[in-house]
This record gives sequence, structure tokens and C-alpha cells, in this order.
Amino acid sequence: MAHLESSYKGKPKPVRSKVPEPQRVSASRFGMIATAHWCATDAGREILEDGGNAVDAAVAAALALGVCEPAASGIGGQTMMLVHTAEPRRTLALDGSSRAPNRAAPEATKDSESRRRGHAATTVPSTLATLDYALRKYGTMKFSRVMEPAIRLAEEGYIVSSLQKRLAKRELKSLRESSAAQFFLDDGVRPYRAGRLFKQPVLAQTLRRLAEEGVTEFYQGEIARQMDADMQENGGLLRLDDLAQIPWPIERRPVSCHFAHHRVITFPPPGAGRTLVEMLQILSNFPSRLWNVDTPEGALVLVEVIRRAFLDRRDRPYDPTFYAQVDDRRMMSDEYAKRVANRIRRRVRPHGETFHVEEARRERARREGTEAGASREKENGKSGHEDAMRGETTHLSVMDRFGNAVALTQSIERVFGSFSASPELGFLYNNYMMAFEHEDIAHPYHLRPNAVPWASVAPTLVFRGRRPWVAIGSPGSELITPSILQVLLRLELQSPYDAVSAPRIHCDIEKTVSLEVARMRDDIPAFLEERGFSINPCEPFSFFLGCVQLVMYENKTFVGVADPRRDGSAGGPSR
Repeated sequence: MAHLESSYKGKPKPVRSKVPEPQRVSASRFGMIATAHWCATDAGREILEDGGNAVDAAVAAALALGVCEPAASGIGGQTMMLVHTAEPRRTLALDGSSRAPNRAAPEATKDSESRRRGHAATTVPSTLATLDYALRKYGTMKFSRVMEPAIRLAEEGYIVSSLQKRLAKRELKSLRESSAAQFFLDDGVRPYRAGRLFKQPVLAQTLRRLAEEGVTEFYQGEIARQMDADMQENGGLLRLDDLAQIPWPIERRPVSCHFAHHRVITFPPPGAGRTLVEMLQILSNFPSRLWNVDTPEGALVLVEVIRRAFLDRRDRPYDPTFYAQVDDRRMMSDEYAKRVANRIRRRVRPHGETFHVEEARRERARREGTEAGASREKENGKSGHEDAMRGETTHLSVMDRFGNAVALTQSIERVFGSFSASPELGFLYNNYMMAFEHEDIAHPYHLRPNAVPWASVAPTLVFRGRRPWVAIGSPGSELITPSILQVLLRLELQSPYDAVSAPRIHCDIEKTVSLEVARMRDDIPAFLEERGFSINPCEPFSFFLGCVQLVMYENKTFVGVADPRRDGSAGGPSR
């Protein structure tokens, strides 16, 4: 059972320490890694300094993130990787999707709450299968070696951050009612205080067994049998036969485009890379002055582009495994982007109203209907916009001195996943059952046995010539692609740190614009409202507006930037 040394009478005094101030920007001539937690960055840097390549470092850091950022990811979730190898020169996507259990028939998952919380919300975890596959095929080190930093973190502990305390406090009710309380709440009732040393001996034992026995222990060994027993006891759908069919990742061809003299390569379906490509393709048809997000006109063009791309993604779902006969490239074509840009241009007129009178009338009527629908959803306990803003994931980016690069995004779906954990294993199960379509049986991501969930991830590599220039990605559910997009736009004018830390904007398909109001020009919100958008003010450096991890190679130097919105850091080897 995870524990924290407590100050209560009769127990040892608590171990307290000042919460570290992470190094947000770093430079090195020998490689670089940026992750969403400083301890995971240290793990990846250790591997790079020990002679490992980018894949070795990425796997070590990903395992470490599951320990020191447990609300975001872990071995109970799924992992997606974009990998570039220098020898031979190749860029590929590792689709590490989890899978619905064999017993996940629609009639067994009608209760929406059971898809969000509890053991029945869990799909087959694929993180370990993906990391092991990547390491064996593209890494240089043994699995037991890259697991060492994660095991140390679980055994020796790490310092709880203010952000982690806030997240636990926000989800306190759900945590208290769950089997995860014994691991992630102090005495099972209150959030751990920032600055306290947090140890996870049960998880450490699980990780050590995996290091000794290998990943098959998780899927076909004693750990699998323990998960099966836990699921049967608590009404879960995951069983031993699901785990035994190990969810090895599928190598897929990435999607790509050219933008601002660079080649952008990103993650294919079931990820959201084609949404990013569509956004870039549309923006390519506007003058570069309108790429400036810090002006009212630039912000207006951006939110129009984001909304259009999300509408297309919703209307054109695509599963590359089962629906290969569907043409998924139309929304990424130059011709389509020009047509969309022309429609946006007609609405975004520099010296007049954005909408024609009749169009504005229809838009108002649509919004009123949407507001009524949103009100009904709220009465049912679910706000669509709020739900989209609660997504949780983590990301890391890494480059090595040999020319290899990795962008890796992994998750347990929402914050604290299913809020369920086996008392014998110590990690959180995911709640990816809520990432399926549950109504439309013709939808490619409709819930069915062995189906894969629809993902919003977009780990991305940007090339200058033949070598990766930038490795980038973000958590944030549907906020992922807009966050990456805005950083890429800003890199045309700003330093890497300024591009990552700058204020952000997001627009959903209902025309609600979320933005860090206090950090932006005050005429931008009013300008958008005048043109039919609703404004959702977010706090400065909002947790919900993405968390970009960026690594850049320029002038024979690697530069890393960790987004200040969370607990990330960047670091490179000293030799």
C-alpha cells in the first residue's frame, strides 16, 4: 500500500521538503528530453547519459511518468509513439491503442456512470506492450535497465507538487469512494500535502516483478491473474482471456503536410494528427500576418480554423484497421483546405461584420438551441464543454545525439482514470470505455468487443531537411491539436520558451472560445463576441489548455522546453 510518513501521534514525523522548481528550459549538445514531470525527465536524461538512444530514454521516462504523475498515465493505460530512426532513416507511428474487453457488449455498458468510474470502465491496458515492443525493435537497452528509474521512484518516493494536491482535492469525492483512495489519499481521506515525500511500495513490487519476469508477466502471468480476480470481485469486464491476447502496437504510416518551409509529420487515426494537418493546410492559405494569435484578426482566423477542423473530425470518423476502404485523405488535401479557407475568408472580413444578416440570424437560433441542449446536459450531470476540458494525458519529447527522435503521448483517459486499483498491484486502471461511441452502431469507434477507442493524441515531429527539427506534443483531450498548432505558429516569430509559455486559445464546435484572458489583449474577447462566439475565461497558465513538451535541434544544439502549466522540466546529458 502506498504510504506517506505521517505526523499523527504515535507515527514518525512526516518527511517534508520544498517542492522543486523545475528547469523549464535546457540546452545540451548531446541530446535532450522534456516531460511533464521533473522526475521523469531525470529518468530519461539518466538513460541518455548512459549511452541509450531516444527510444530507450522515452521508454524509461514513460514508465517513470506512470509513477510520479499517476493521475495522468501509468501501466494501466495506453501509449502512442511517433518514432524517427536515423539508421535506417524512417519515421513511423506506433499505434498502442487499448482494446475493449470481449465482454464489452453494448448491453453490458448501458450505464454511463459505469463507463466513467469503477472497474467496468477499464479496457485492456496496452502501455507495457507498446513500450516493450518499441524497446525491442528500436531501442538498445534491456527492459530491466530502463525500468530502474521508475522502480526507484516508487520505492524511494518523490515530492508531491502543488498541482498534484489540487487535482486530488478537485477529485476528492470520487477518490474517497474508490479503491484508489488507499493509494492516493493520506489515510484514505485527504489529499497529500505539497512538499511531502510520497512512496508507493505496492507499485514498486509490481514494477520489480515486471523487470524480473518481463512484460508477459503482466498479460499472461501472476499479475494478469491478480487483475482477473480483482475485476471479477468488483464487477469489471476485463478478464484473463483479454489480457492473454497481448495488445502489441500496430506500426502505421504517419500523416504529414508542408507548412512554412517545414515538413510536419504527425499521428494517423485513431489519433488526431489529421486534424492538425487540416488546420495547418487551411492556415497556409492565409497571409502570415493572420497567423499572429496575439491580434484580434489572427485570433478570429485561428478559432474559425480550429472549429472547422473539429467539425470535420466529428463528421468523418475513420478507423484504419476496419475501414480501410474509406478515403481518409480528403480532409487533408490542398484543394479541400483552399475551399475551407475561402469560406472562412468570406466570414472574416477585415472591415465589416463577419456574418451576413441571414447567416447571423441562423447562427443565433442555432446557439439558442445549443444552450438549451447544454442546459439539459447539465441537468443530467454532464456538460459537454466542461467534459471536454477535463481530459487528462501526458506527453514527452526526446532527441538523441545520433539523430533519432521520439514524441510519445500516453494516458489513462481522464484524471485518475477509473479511480480503481487492485490493492495487490498499486496502479490505476484506465477508463477508456468512455472513449467509444455508444449510440451510433455504424460509427467506426462504436463500442464492440476488441474495438479500439477514438483518441485525440497527436505526437508530432517537424523536419528541416532530412533531420528532425522539433519533437512536440501535448495532453489535453481535444485541446491537444490546438495547443500544438499555436506553438508551431509562434515558433515562426518567438523563442521556443516564449512559444510554449504564451497564452492559448481553444474553440469547440459550439463556438465557445476558451482563453487565458488576463494574459491576452483585452480587445480580443470583445472582438470574438461581436462575431458570434461565446467566451469562457480561463485562469493564467490554465491546466486545461494543454501542456506542450518540446525539443528542438538547431545550430548543433538541442534545446528543450517544458510547459510551465504543469510540473514538467527539460534536461539533456552533460556528455
